[in-house]
Amino acid sequence: MNKAAIPLIVFLLMAGLFLFVLQKINTGEYDPRDIPTELINQKVPDFELVNLLDTTDTVKASDYLGNPWLLNVWGTWCAQCWKEHPYLMFLSRQDVPIVGINWRDDMAEARSMLTSEGNPFVETGFDPKSDAVIELGVYGAPETFLVDASGMIKVKHKGAMSPQVWQEKFQPFFK
Repeated sequence: MNKAAIPLIVFLLMAGLFLFVLQKINTGEYDPRDIPTELINQKVPDFELVNLLDTTDTVKASDYLGNPWLLNVWGTWCAQCWKEHPYLMFLSRQDVPIVGINWRDDMAEARSMLTSEGNPFVETGFDPKSDAVIELGVYGAPETFLVDASGMIKVKHKGAMSPQVWQEKFQPFFK
């Protein structure tokens, strides 16, 4: 084989692989954010965080046993969190209990966002050092978990909540 042809063959193989992966992403067969989690069907970590809006109080996962609820990890620095916020407000008005974890944020900025944009959360824990987020295996925001009445994590969604995501992944647990 001609030595000049080797780089061309390598380039064509890499281009083919790139186009194959791109096609899988475009058809929805592959989502690069969809990293499996070990937490599905496991007990939600019993975090205890300072309450963002009342620093004399705490937010604990164990306080929400008995009914299904959403756990949403967010931050003011996160563009997708701003994008999903109106839909979280909609869910809140439908009496879907949502507990927030404000992650690695400035407390004043987080409070300001909830004041100006509305507060969809039953409570929000403040997690500036990622204590609860690490236990949950979060690697980006927003991420939303569905916790069932017994405290088991049933769904983990990476990315913004939307009507389609709600209907496909979460709504069946609230019927």
